[in-house]
Parts: sequence; C-alpha cells; structure tokens
Amino acid sequence: MFPKTFCKNNYLNPFALLVSSSLLLSACSLGSDALEDAAGRSNSFPPAQNSLDDFTPSSTGDSSNSANLESNQIRVTLEVPASVAGEDGEETRRNLRIVEPESLVVYETDQSLNPLDYPNVRIQSAQDNRRIITFENGLPLAPTVIIEATYGGETLRSLAADADRDVKINPFSEYLASEVLASYSLSELDRILDCVNDSEGSLCLNKYVWGTLADQVHDFEIDIPGALNVQQAVSFLGERGDFANYVSSMAEYALLGRSSSGKISASSADYNTALWIAELGQTFRESTLAGSGQWGVRSATEKTVSDLNGTGYFYPGLTLTSFDVFGISVTSLASDIPYNRKTLIHTATDEFFERNAWKINTHSSAPGAATIEDNTRLLAGRALYQSITGQASSETIGWTRNPYYLNAYVSEPAEGSDKPDRVASGYFTAGKAIELVSENGDLKRDQLLEDHYMSVLELNLLQSENFEIGTLDARNYNVVYLATEMNECYPGTCETTEVMTIESGLGRWEIYGDSVTQTLDTLSLARNNDGMVGTFVPDARSDSWLISERPSRVFSAGEGQVLKSLGRLSLDRNETSAPEEEPQVGKGATTPDGTLMAFNIDATGIGKGLLVAAEEAGTSRPSTGRFRLQGIGLAMATDSNRLAHLNNALLTINSSTSAELELDRLEVVHDVDAKTVSTPVAVGASSPIQLAYAGSGSGSASFAATDLTLEGFFTADRDQFYLQVRQTTPDDQLLGLVMATRIPW
Repeated sequence: MFPKTFCKNNYLNPFALLVSSSLLLSACSLGSDALEDAAGRSNSFPPAQNSLDDFTPSSTGDSSNSANLESNQIRVTLEVPASVAGEDGEETRRNLRIVEPESLVVYETDQSLNPLDYPNVRIQSAQDNRRIITFENGLPLAPTVIIEATYGGETLRSLAADADRDVKINPFSEYLASEVLASYSLSELDRILDCVNDSEGSLCLNKYVWGTLADQVHDFEIDIPGALNVQQAVSFLGERGDFANYVSSMAEYALLGRSSSGKISASSADYNTALWIAELGQTFRESTLAGSGQWGVRSATEKTVSDLNGTGYFYPGLTLTSFDVFGISVTSLASDIPYNRKTLIHTATDEFFERNAWKINTHSSAPGAATIEDNTRLLAGRALYQSITGQASSETIGWTRNPYYLNAYVSEPAEGSDKPDRVASGYFTAGKAIELVSENGDLKRDQLLEDHYMSVLELNLLQSENFEIGTLDARNYNVVYLATEMNECYPGTCETTEVMTIESGLGRWEIYGDSVTQTLDTLSLARNNDGMVGTFVPDARSDSWLISERPSRVFSAGEGQVLKSLGRLSLDRNETSAPEEEPQVGKGATTPDGTLMAFNIDATGIGKGLLVAAEEAGTSRPSTGRFRLQGIGLAMATDSNRLAHLNNALLTINSSTSAELELDRLEVVHDVDAKTVSTPVAVGASSPIQLAYAGSGSGSASFAATDLTLEGFFTADRDQFYLQVRQTTPDDQLLGLVMATRIPW
C-alpha cells in the first residue's frame, strides 16, 4: 500500500524563491491519467545546449536550458555510456552519449521503484533527441515521481524534480533514483512526503532538497569508462567516495522535518574568510610529465581589478542572508573567496617541479538555501562556480569544481547581537583543469590538464564595525597551525635537501599592544630530494610578531571609496604592513570580540598554511559531548603520497579521561612508481577507536591512541576543539589539522 501522505492534488503555483536556481517552489501535483507519447509533434523549442565542450564561468558545470519552457514543463535528455550507444549518439561531457529514447514513461513509485500510479503528463519531441514533458497539474517536488527511459536494452531513471528543469537521464541520475529511494524505510519516506505535502499547514523547506540534489549530481566531473554498461557505471559511481557521500548526506538531510527549517535572526551577516585547501592530484599538462602526481595548496587572498573606471577590491568572504517570501523564512548563503595556489609535481623518477605562478583564482559558491538545525549546524548542498584564468592569453584554463555537502558549525549569537560570530566548516571537493580554446567567440573545452582532489578548511568570522586592534591587547591565546613548503628539485637544480615539508605547530600567543610573543612546539615531516621520507622532527618556533588592523576599501554613501576596519588582520615580523602590501607572515581575521582568529600564513621558512588562535579558556575540559570532526591530513612515505580528509567523523567524549572516535574519511593516494593517483575512497572503521583524553589547563586538550594523537585546545564555550593530528601507520606518517564542533546527542 502506498503511504497515505503521498502528494495528490495539493499543490502550489510555481514561483522563484531564492536568487539562484538551486531552489524552486513548484507544484506538487500528480494526476492519474497517462497520455500517449506525442513523438514527432512539431514544436518551437530551440536547439538544446550540449555540455560536451562549452565552458562558462559563474556556472556550476552542468549546462542547462529552460528557454521557452512553460512553468509546468521540463526538458529531458538521455545520456548513456559509450558501450550502450554503440555507433550512435552525440558525444557529451563525462564520456557519455546523447541518444533518442526508445521509450519514455513517467510514474509514481515508492521504495520498490515499481510503478504505482501515473501522473497526468504530456510528452512531446524536441530537437536534438530531447523530449519535453508537461505536467498538467504542476511540477512535482517529491522524489517519488520517476522518469524512466530505455535504449539498447538498458533502462535508466531520473527524479522528475529538478531545480533547473533541464533533466538529464544518465548513470548519475540512475544512481540517485536507485540508491536513495530504496534506502528509505516506509516511515522515513512517509516523513519525506509529509514534508513535501505540508499537511500540517506550515512550510517544510526541506522539500526542496530533491530539486537541488537532482540538479547537482550532474555538476560532478566524473568520466564514465566507455566499456561499462549502465549497472556497471552505477557501481563505478558508488565507488567514488566523494560522490556517494554527497548523495547519502543529502538523502539524510531530506529527513529533517519542518521544525529544522530555521534561519538566522539577522537579516544579513557578512564574514571575513580564512580558507586553506590541501590538494593531491595528477597532471597531464606536459607529455614528459603526464600522469605524475601533484601536491597543491590554495590560500585565501585579496584581488584587485582595474579598468578605466578605477580599481575594485575583492576580499575573501561569506554572506548569510535571511528573508521572508510569502511568509516563508529562509537562510541563503553565498561566498566569494579569491585564492592563490602553489603546486609540486612528483615524478616516478623522484624529480620535483614547483609551480608558483598561478594566476589568482576564485573559490565561489552559488547562492542557495540552507537549513539551520538546533541553532548550531548550517546544512546545505553546495554548488561551486566554474572559473577561467588566463582568458585571452596563450594559456586559457577552465576550472571545474564538484558540489559538496556543507555541515558547518554556527555559533550562538553573543548577547546584544543577532548574528553568529563564526561559521566553521571542513569539506571535500574535486575538480579538473581543462585547456580552453576560442571558437567563434566561445570558449570550448580541449585537453584535460589536471585532476585534483581537495580537502578544505574554511573559517568565516563575523565582520566588525570599526574594529580596533586594542580589542586584542593583554590577552593570551592557544594556537595551532598546519603549513606546507615546496621546493623544486630535478637533476642539476636541487637547491635544498627538503623538497616537500609538512609542518604543524602548537603553543600559545601573548599579545600586548600590537606585539605577539609566540611560543610554539613544532613537528615536521619532510621528503628529501632523493625521494626518501624521514620521521617526524620536533622543533620550536619562538618568535615576536606584529599584529595590526588590515582595513578594507569599501564604498560609503556620499564618500566614495574609503578605508574601513572590519576585523581583518595582518601579521608581520619587523614592520607593520600597509593595507595593500603583502604582510611578512600572513593575512587573517578575528571575531568582533577577539576570542577567535584565523590566518592564512605565507612566510619564508614556514610555507603556506592555516593558523587558528583561540583565547585561552578559563573553564574545565568538557567531560561529555558529541563532536563532528572535520579536517585535513597529509601523509607521505618513500613510495607514496596520501591526502586524508576527515569527513564528519564522530568524536564522543565519555568522561573526563576517555573518548572514542568513529572514523569517517575520504582518501586519495598517489603511487609514485606506478604514476597513478586514486579517485577518492571512503574509509571507515569497523569499531570506534578508544582514546585517552587529557589536558593540562588553559584550554588544552589531547586525545591519544596507540598510533594516533589529536592535540590542541578548546574554546571558552566548550563547543569547539582545534587539534593537531599526527599518526604513524605501517604505510606512512601523517600530519594534519582538524576541528571538532559540538552536535546534539
């Protein structure tokens, strides 16, 4: 029996709710009459866009075309693996082929995926083997409305709910349809459909997860091997840890009820961002190096753009916006983070080629809806914009970025404020660098230059109004950082013994006036120019630095462009830097009250990294609690490199002396001799790791097992830990930086 809350004739008129196509309010209405396929009927729809070779910045990768569609219509394209298409089919992105469906049917289903009913639809042919489906009673929102296509003896399905109404039926949509619906219990599906129906009269925003999810799975740049059939392709996608994790996380997200659809109290909150990305990938740029592994780091920076009208200044930041539409309360977020990049190629013969002249690029997320759960977690499926560097130059590169699931910590607003002072997150994403060529004024995809896989830490700290450096005076901070330093080395050019160094420091700062007295214990792991990797090397960094306000150039009504201190900071060694100068140590930001700071470090002898400083807590360590563990681990051995992303692992504190860790991570491994870099693999543990839990006061904390240590500090609210990670395994040694943020029991 189909769940009683299945959506029948309760629907809304379609209207746009958010500033992006990631959220669309559409009808949830399904009739019972199936109409004959109207193939061959003439229509006025324009030629559809094929994302084989087009490339546009400020898009999320999957080209879409809803031109000339009615509000209750969708466009459908069938894409099959090359082995299924045979000699037929138009080549498209991800090594798929566009073919004309042999049959196409729309039906309602449940976990069984069997047809249970048929909505009232009209299907007509469009140009280039597409179909247009008209839902006579409005577009569906529920995941239980399926479009099924057949070709060459293969069957593929897609959800009919799709945010941009340009539906692709292919192995990606088949994975979503077959893996997600079948995973729900009857009661879980009932909850989802209750949310879609709003049977209690209050809007449940998580109904719009399905349109976002159905759309964003097509932003993943994963090439399907040509020899696979449909089921093999679906299994192949299931082995991609990042893709499978994104889909399963979004499927769990959809189970949140209407009570979890919250918003921030403020109408708008702007944040300064410290972003650090560690990447491991593979380069194909030069034939002599093709297939070699490549480390990389990306750090938030500032960008200026000049033209005849003057100079514009772009600073890394995030905006959370709350607004009401037709009585619906929504939180939307969007980010724009300029970054610089450095990479080090590692060949099978242990040659090392450094690249440090990358043009400033942008890590930007498309605006979209988010859910605030329990006032402390910000949840959303995030799509990242493509970008282009070197446009109109001899080397024009298109950068693609896969979606990711955001599970960020949001602080409780301080007394007297209605804005959270921080949004802290860690996530994993992947992408490609693609050579672009100009063709009739358009930029077209050419050869693949890079595959890269990225572990991200992002700290967004609330902007201040007229921040003063005196806020930090006479205060002590716990500090942790992670950095990498890369040096080129190939026969006849080795200037240093160490070509790749990973360094982590842990200690404290004392700030008086604009002076920082730093006392840190460090640990480093290095690869030498002969390819060998040593053991951890302990050391210390005791320095005196200068900290200063780093004003931003902003536009003020009636004044034009002015300098304003918004909580951004500079770190220097000898002399305070000017607003447009590069500091000697790094750039960062602070919360308005000065309790948390984050810096992108870029300093000689340390390298590029992320430093986090939290005011020493005057409270005892948490003795209970569950914490989401997110962060970066970098590992090396003589014959391999490894990137490990702690992916929403669960740290549970059981008492003042014991804790346990349920491990959940994504890993990418570079086999040096084989010249291979694995795609992301999800790695878990069969049982929780038991940890000894200790601390020596002033906010310090450590968690230790036989071969794993997490050491650092907690914040005064006892809801956050920032921890250095070190681990020795039989295969390699790892250094990393993670944050643990409290989640409800």
